[in-house]
Amino acid sequence: MTSMPLSRVFIAIFIIAAVTFFTRAFPFLFFSRRRPPKILDFVQQYIPPMIMVILVIYSLKDTKWSAAPFGLPEIISLFFVTIIHLRKGNPLFSIFGGTILYMILIQTDILAVLF
Repeated sequence: MTSMPLSRVFIAIFIIAAVTFFTRAFPFLFFSRRRPPKILDFVQQYIPPMIMVILVIYSLKDTKWSAAPFGLPEIISLFFVTIIHLRKGNPLFSIFGGTILYMILIQTDILAVLF
């Protein structure tokens, strides 16, 4: 394997940073003087919830519903995330809280006592 010279690494990092900055700044520059098209309003409003539903379905696809603990850690964590998000409205808090609860339920095997 050949190594890349350090100058080329820095050039690549600069180009990647510039492209990333441009893609982030482009909507603000382009739509600063006029209203965005209706399709962008639709995307902004409906795509994030659709992606969340897809992620929830994807995360539950490998759950074993027919064997103990019958998906209880996943369901309990899902309800916890939903309740915390509805009460607090902070996605980061909801996701971290649900992940911590799920890890506690899985790692400590608390639900194994029930079955």
